[in-house]
Amino acid sequence: MGNEEDTKSVGNEEPEKSVGNEPPRKNSGSRKWLLWTGVGVLACIAIGLVAYFYFFHIRSSKEPAPVEKPAVKPAVKPAVKEAPPPPPPQKVVREEEKKIPPVILPNLGQSDEVLREKARALSSNPKLADWLKIRNIIRRITAAVDSVADGHSPRASLKFLAPKKQFSVQTKGEKFYISPKSYTRYNLTADVFQSLNAEGIVRVFKEFKPLFQDAYRELGYKDRDFQDTLVRAIKELLRAPVVEGDVLLEESEEKVVSNLAATMADEKLEDLSDAQKHLLRMGPKNTAKIQGKLREIAQALGVPENQLPKSRVYYSKVK
Repeated sequence: MGNEEDTKSVGNEEPEKSVGNEPPRKNSGSRKWLLWTGVGVLACIAIGLVAYFYFFHIRSSKEPAPVEKPAVKPAVKPAVKEAPPPPPPQKVVREEEKKIPPVILPNLGQSDEVLREKARALSSNPKLADWLKIRNIIRRITAAVDSVADGHSPRASLKFLAPKKQFSVQTKGEKFYISPKSYTRYNLTADVFQSLNAEGIVRVFKEFKPLFQDAYRELGYKDRDFQDTLVRAIKELLRAPVVEGDVLLEESEEKVVSNLAATMADEKLEDLSDAQKHLLRMGPKNTAKIQGKLREIAQALGVPENQLPKSRVYYSKVK
C-alpha cells in the first residue's frame, strides 16, 4: 500500500507553484537585453567607421595637403675683401719736359751760361738772347723782383732794358701830356716779354729755384720763400690800371723833358707805386701785353685766377 501511494504521488505530481503567487519566469527578457547590447556595439562600430572615413578620407581630400617648404638656410654674407689702395697718380710729363734732361746746378756765381742755354728755348725772339748776355742774371732778376714786390722801381737792376730814346711829351695849348711816341720806346720790350712761354719760364724757374733762393738770401732774407715774393711782384704790377687817353703832366716843358719821373696831374695816377708808374709810362697797349703774360706766369705757378687782381681800364678826367 505504501508503495502505491508513493507511486501515485510521483506520477500525479503537480507542477511546482511560485512562492507568493509569482508568475513563472520566462527567457524573453534576457534575449532583449542581449539584442540591445549587440545593437549598441554595432552602432559604436558604425560611428567609429564613419568618423574614420570622414576625417581621414573625405576631409583630407578637401583640404590641400600642406606644402612642405624647403628649409631656408640663413644667407651667408660673402666675406668683404678690402679693396687695395689705389695706386698713386702718375705724374703727367709733358713732351717738352721729356726732352729736357735734369739740370746739375752749378754755384750761383757760375750759373749764367747754364741758365742761358735753358732760357733760349723760352722765346723765338732773338732779342732775348741779347738780353741774356749780361752777367749775374739770377742775382739781377732776384733783386728786380724784390724791388717790384715792395712797389719800388727795378731800374737799378734792369738797366739793360732801358730804351735808347728819351722820354717825350706833347703840348696842347699850354699843357703838357705824355706823348704817344714815348710809349713806343717800350714796344720791343713788351713784344719780347709777350713772346715768352709762361710754362717754360716756370719750369726753368723751378729748376733753378735753389740758386734764386741763394740770391734772395744774399739780399738778407734768410727764411723767406722767393717764390712768394715773385707772386707778390706779379700782383703788384697787375694792380696797375691800363690808362687810356691823355695823361696830363704838371711840370714845365724844360723840367719834363729832363726828368723821367715827371709828376702826373691826376692824383690817382700819381699815388700809384713807382713800379706801377713805370708800367703806366710804357703805354696802354704795352701794359696790357705785359700784364697778360704776367697773369699766365702766375697761373703756371699755381695761383688761381680768382686770387689775381682783375684787369681794369682807367680814363683820366684831369685834362
